[in-house]
Amino acid sequence: MTDDDVLQSVGPRLRGLRTERGQTLAEVSEDTGISVSTLSRLESGGRRPTLELLLPLARSYGVAIDDLVGAQAPADPRVHGRPITRDDGMTMVPLTRQAGGLQAYKMVLPARWRVDDTDQKVHEGYEWLYVLSGRIRLLLGARDFVLGQGEVVEFDTRVPHTFSNPFPEPAEGLVLFGPQGERMHVRARPQGR
Repeated sequence: MTDDDVLQSVGPRLRGLRTERGQTLAEVSEDTGISVSTLSRLESGGRRPTLELLLPLARSYGVAIDDLVGAQAPADPRVHGRPITRDDGMTMVPLTRQAGGLQAYKMVLPARWRVDDTDQKVHEGYEWLYVLSGRIRLLLGARDFVLGQGEVVEFDTRVPHTFSNPFPEPAEGLVLFGPQGERMHVRARPQGR
């Protein structure tokens, strides 16, 4: 495969990542700072991808640049995901490497994280959470649960829900969700926090 072939394959990969996540060009533009027209030309092959454009896109989609250009997968099967710390203090550590489909994260909630948060969200999909340590509060519709170490929940995310840690110790959990859940919990910028 020539360098030109590699560069031509970037556009379809970018479009695939964006559509798998259910994002519009405007949403990706807002997240990356790249104009909608530039994103459109990148996806259609009308603009040559550069490192300056690929870096924010890889960061936004949570993939390595190698994944965007179709580089050979590394021989090392270990996942070396960089922790994502949101503005509100929650940290998500990626445990899967492949873009799209089911994603796994280690979720770290600091002590007294979002103590009074009752703002529930909805999105397509299902979530699964296993509590590794501490306690995590789950509001699921009108129901209020406190989950302790070793407990697990699975629920339809079309039911309004939110997680918090109002307790004096940090909490950690393993969470699995599809592209809509990943976008909601990992990529979305917290509002008003």
